[in-house]
Amino acid sequence: MMFLSRTQVITALGAVLLALFVLDLVRRRRLSEEYSLLWVMATTVIAILGFSTPLLTWITHALGFMGESSTTFAFGLAFSLAMLLYLSLKLSRLGFENHALTRDLALLRHEVESLRRGGREDSPR
Repeated sequence: MMFLSRTQVITALGAVLLALFVLDLVRRRRLSEEYSLLWVMATTVIAILGFSTPLLTWITHALGFMGESSTTFAFGLAFSLAMLLYLSLKLSRLGFENHALTRDLALLRHEVESLRRGGREDSPR
């Protein structure tokens, strides 16, 4: 029987607590389902790696890392970079949409002002 180290237990339990926290945020509608899926998947992977020493050791040797902690750190770094890229894409899209909405609002304001000026000139005094 293989026992888990203190670090593995803390990592795995931290991942489980984070997953529960994410699910609570979704339940209270403070985090959208779109982002929660990414967080739940990441915490599940961390929990599996934390509880499964043979799997973590196999992945470490397959990737050629020196230690299991390096593998865990590499997965965390890869997840962080993926989230940063994803959020950058979302932010860019929102910036483009904001620019288009601002342009449309300016055109509508101009059109309303033109109608108001035209309406005053045509009304009898």
